[in-house]
Amino acid sequence: MGRKKERFQHFVKQLNIYSWRMVTVAFFAFTLFIIGRSVWDIIKINRDIKRLTAEKQQYLQSIAEDSAAIARLRYDEYLEEYARENFHMQREGEQIYIFNED
Repeated sequence: MGRKKERFQHFVKQLNIYSWRMVTVAFFAFTLFIIGRSVWDIIKINRDIKRLTAEKQQYLQSIAEDSAAIARLRYDEYLEEYARENFHMQREGEQIYIFNED
């Protein structure tokens, strides 16, 4: 009976050590998974910030160009020039030739 009891106690001891090892490995794996996801999210967010910052600069530049064009359109001379170039407008009796630079 003593031998069986010793084997059982040895088995329980080994199982206990094995269980703690598995719990430790599971804990580290879970922690690594959480940290890895966080790092990946940070990388994606930084990439989005860079893209949106570049897009913002592009829009600000476009707004500045449009504002300058609107300011110039307040003058009749430029308004007529703009209408002729962009909308192919003409005066009565005037012939216009359009050359495509393709």
